[in-house]
Amino acid sequence: MNRSAHPPTSSAEPSLAATPSVTSVSPPSGSTAGGTAVTVTGTGFTGATAVRFGATHAASFVVDSDTQITATSPVGSGTVQVTVTTPSGTSNQFVTYTYVTAPVPVLTSVSPTSGPASGGTVVTLSGSGFSGATAVRFGGVSAAFTVNSSAQVTATAPAGSGTVAVTVSTPGGTSNGVSFTYVSTPAPVLTSVSPTSGPASGGTVVTLSGSGFSGATAVRFGGVSAAFTVNSSAQITATAPPGSGTVAVTVTTPGGTSNGVSFTYVSASVPVLTSVSPNSGPAAGGTTVTLTGTGLTTTTAVRFGATPATSFTVVSDTHVTAVAPPGTGTVAITATTPGGTSNGLSYTYSGAPTLSGISPNQGSTSGGNTVTLTGTNLTGATSVTFGGTPATSVTVLSATQITAVVPAATAGPVDVTVTTPGGISTLPKSYFYVSPPVLAGVTPPSGPLSGGNTVTLTGSNLIEATAVRFGATPATSFTVVSDTRITAVVPAGSAGLSSVTVTTVGGTSNPVSYTYLAAPGITTLVPNQGSTSGGSTATLTGSNFAPTTTVRVGGAPTGFTVVSDTHLVADIPAGAAGPVDVTVTSPGGTSTPAVYTRVASPNI
Repeated sequence: MNRSAHPPTSSAEPSLAATPSVTSVSPPSGSTAGGTAVTVTGTGFTGATAVRFGATHAASFVVDSDTQITATSPVGSGTVQVTVTTPSGTSNQFVTYTYVTAPVPVLTSVSPTSGPASGGTVVTLSGSGFSGATAVRFGGVSAAFTVNSSAQVTATAPAGSGTVAVTVSTPGGTSNGVSFTYVSTPAPVLTSVSPTSGPASGGTVVTLSGSGFSGATAVRFGGVSAAFTVNSSAQITATAPPGSGTVAVTVTTPGGTSNGVSFTYVSASVPVLTSVSPNSGPAAGGTTVTLTGTGLTTTTAVRFGATPATSFTVVSDTHVTAVAPPGTGTVAITATTPGGTSNGLSYTYSGAPTLSGISPNQGSTSGGNTVTLTGTNLTGATSVTFGGTPATSVTVLSATQITAVVPAATAGPVDVTVTTPGGISTLPKSYFYVSPPVLAGVTPPSGPLSGGNTVTLTGSNLIEATAVRFGATPATSFTVVSDTRITAVVPAGSAGLSSVTVTTVGGTSNPVSYTYLAAPGITTLVPNQGSTSGGSTATLTGSNFAPTTTVRVGGAPTGFTVVSDTHLVADIPAGAAGPVDVTVTSPGGTSTPAVYTRVASPNI
């Protein structure tokens, strides 16, 4: 009806409602089987009389407000227009909804496959096609559920009995059923609690032993609930709440509530622990530790974490010894008395150490060098030994690395052993003590300042030479010929004596002397001429003549006599007329030549 066809109304008359308008639908698509919950958004929905998907009425609908309707899609196909009808008319906006073919969900397994008749079991359903799930049923009873993915749903089993079929429903239909069995759980039986007493302030950790504890829902001291942990079907650990007098401890499961076992609240001081020694040990347990503190006389339990000590002995009110049980990681050691449970002190379970390498793996018999040991579980190392002799010092860098200063020992291989709270590890024959090198001599014992000549060093323990030095200067190069001989190329040096040494991993040798010699120099040659027939001598004046080895006249060696370091007399052999070079050679080199002239005799 067209509102403009009506005559104007007075202000006392009610205004006509507007025709409804649809702006969107969500989701915009769903299964051809219908059943999808669709939110229709728009205006003017108050008093709606119909919601249609195409020409088909919605399976049901609820007017949430004037701007929203929730409708259940009917069976359909293709893309259709969604309309809303009210007494004021039908919407005409072209807002569409598309029918899609959704797969029927498939359920392949449920886990666990059974639970108590009281329900409450969290069950994981696995399969496919779970997206958009609208219901999970145990038999005909709906369950609370969460869709984790298209392949998994988590549901909480409702109360039930016998074996029922679990199904999943989605817009695509309802899955096949997988069996879930409700079982009748027997009431738990409580046989003992330990300790049997604790302080009125509560806080005592109590171990409950018995049977049928699986699925426990409550532990009570008298009528007061306690925090607890189900360790197994036969054991629960609970923390006693505050209380007084003697109360009955009970355990409640889906099968019922157990018999009561007495626990007595006492007025006594809580023990205090101040130290534990040692504070670490092997994972296998067996370490005897001493606990120091106060109020320990009536100790009823010592625990390493939640595990009771293998045994313990009360020595005095301030000392208890206990044998560590097996364990891992770092745990709190506590002592329990009728007054309560003490503070916890840290105790670390260490894995057995393993040594995998040592670097360097050899050194001098005098020791003193630092080596790095690598391996695992080295934290807390208490000693490192070389062939049974303790290292001079040990530094733990990490769980995988230790440095140690090597002690002195005789030459040869030795075992290296590390000891930690977790045990002992040995690398057999892994470190080699090397004797220091010994030098006997150097041949030749002298040479030129410029170096470059080759000398032979003799001695012992030279095979692993890492350096040859002339004073502080390394040899230009060297070759280890054998354990008793090295050849080395002499570096340049200054005139005079130099100490030659050889260094190996065993240390640095004693020094032997090598002399750097300056080359001889000629300043005068007298006479500087003579007959071609030779047979005469000449006196050479100059420097560095003392170690002269050769004098040459015209390139040919000749006889000579060293008078002093500055004078030398040389024989002049016969030769052709003319000038010739005269040179002097020593280990320090060859002089600059002086000229001697042979003169032919005159013919008569």
